[in-house]
This record gives sequence, structure tokens and C-alpha cells, in this order.
Amino acid sequence: MIRSLFRYRAGELVANPAGVEQGLRGPLPADEVQQLFQEVATESADSSSFIWVKMQDPTDTEIVDLQRIFGLSPVQIDEIKDPRQRPALESDPPKVFVILKELRYVEETSDVETGQVSVFLGPGFALSIRYGDAAPGSSRDRLAHEPQLFKYGPPGVLYAICDVIVDGYLNVSRELDLDVSEIEERIFADELDDLVTDIYQLKRENLELRRALSPLLVTARALTREEGRGTPPEMKTHFRDLGDHILQAYDLADSHDQLLMALLMAVTSRQEMRQSEDMRRISAYAAIIAVPTAIAGIYGMNFVNMPGLESSYGYPIVLAAMIGSCILLYRAFKRSGWL
Repeated sequence: MIRSLFRYRAGELVANPAGVEQGLRGPLPADEVQQLFQEVATESADSSSFIWVKMQDPTDTEIVDLQRIFGLSPVQIDEIKDPRQRPALESDPPKVFVILKELRYVEETSDVETGQVSVFLGPGFALSIRYGDAAPGSSRDRLAHEPQLFKYGPPGVLYAICDVIVDGYLNVSRELDLDVSEIEERIFADELDDLVTDIYQLKRENLELRRALSPLLVTARALTREEGRGTPPEMKTHFRDLGDHILQAYDLADSHDQLLMALLMAVTSRQEMRQSEDMRRISAYAAIIAVPTAIAGIYGMNFVNMPGLESSYGYPIVLAAMIGSCILLYRAFKRSGWL
């Protein structure tokens, strides 16, 4: 379904003569979109005149209409339908094709939800297609803070979309950082119950972040060196900052992964130490109980000639020997740290 449709001329939002109101929601009005696109194409070669179509979970019919109107590649169309598609950037100026993963942290469950956004740029148009509902923010709001981005045409829209998504990566990184800190506190507080499961779950959520970022590293490094192919000269600074944010988010995700592995080893070691302490405690009590058991077993054999059987003090003496040996063993084990 179409989420919104905007037309811009010289960086300013203009009325749509075809009757399509901005913010329109519902089925794609293919005829109106095509008419707007043709009108933009007949205007001057000003790159800041364009239309921006935003789609959410489009139907196959709407995809076919978009492919026909904007001349999109069939291969790229197949890629955007695959939720397992890796993030990618294909630049063949003046056309650009981008696939990005949207991430959103769910506070209630500490889960990371994943969506996918595809962006097509070309002369006179910007097309963004979203699958899923993991939007970290609104690119429209981002553009509202820097309206001059519209003057750069479709690349300005691409920057705004990418900036919102990458800000979402940084937000997820910060939330995961809080979860990692909580895991550390639980370890040192000896709250080890279910901790291994929580660490593995956190590593899985962090993996979602790494999967979204790792394919973008080469592009991010190129952007930081202002080597982005087809990037407008006046926007190189913007995209350089975008590249810095991608690298920063990946560094955080990588450090989280290493720290979680170290925490997992620490938890395993603490659990092994706890098991060792339990075994020592059990062994100490078993040794204490073994002494009276051995004495009782010997006297239970009922031989005639055994010490103390004929004495009236025999029973108290043997009983005192049992209790005394148990006390001595208990103090010895207590002093050695086994109890």
C-alpha cells in the first residue's frame, strides 16, 4: 500500500496537479503517479524537482506498476521481495539502488525486530519500499529538521532515510549495552540462574545488528573518505558522517559480541567453581558421617571379645568417641574452607 506521495520543485513541496494529496494512503494510484512523473520529466533538468513515493508491503500488482512507471530492474525487484536479502548498495549514476535492514529494540522483551527498506533513485524520482514494521523513526521528520536536503533532490531523500535507519542501529547498540551491563551486575551478584540462556539470547539479538551492519562496512569506509560513487559534492560531508555512524555502530556491536563471549566464559567458570564448592562440602560431610558409621559397623558385628562390651561405661565412651571425632573433623574441614 502507498504510505505517502510527495512532489518537490526546487526543494519546495508543491501541490499535486494530478489530484494526489500528500500523505495519501491506500492502493497505489498508478495513473496519477505516472502522470506526476511525466510532468517532472518534462520540467527543466533541475535535479531538485522530483517525486517521492513511499510504499509499505506493496502487492505484486503495485510492484509491477512501479517497475513499469520508473523502469526498475527485474533483478532488483526480485531482491527486495526476499526478506533474507543482505543489505546492498548498487550505484550506476544517475540511478541508485539500496537495501537496508531496519532494526527496532523492544523494551518489554529485549528483542530486536528486523524490517527491510529498499530505496530506488533515478532522475526525477525517489522510491522507498518497506517490508515489516520495525521502523526506528520517520525520514520525513528527519527532513523536516534539515529542509535544505530537498534541494539536493533524490540523494537528499536517500540520506535522510539512511540516517534514520543508522540512528536506529545506534539506538539498538545503546540498549544492548545496557543489557550487557545488567548481565555483568548479575554475575558479580552471584545471580547465575538462567544467566547462560540470557547471554545466548543477547548474543542472538546482537547478531541481528552485526548482520545489518557488516555488508555496509566497505561502503561506509568509502563514504568516510568521501569516495562515494555518484555522491553529489555538496552532500559528501553528510554521507561522510553517515559512514562514521555506521562504523561506530559496528564497533559497538563487535565489542558487545566479544564482551558477551567473555561473560559467558566467566559465568561458566563461576558455575564450575560453585559445583566444585558443592562437591567439597558434600565430601566433607560424607567424611564426617563415615567415622561414626565405621564405629557403629564394627560394634554391630556382635563379636564377644570387643572393648567395652562388659563395662557399664562402654556405650557412653563409644558414643563420646563418635561425637568427638565428628566435631574434630568438622572443625578441620571448616578451617580448610571445605565447609
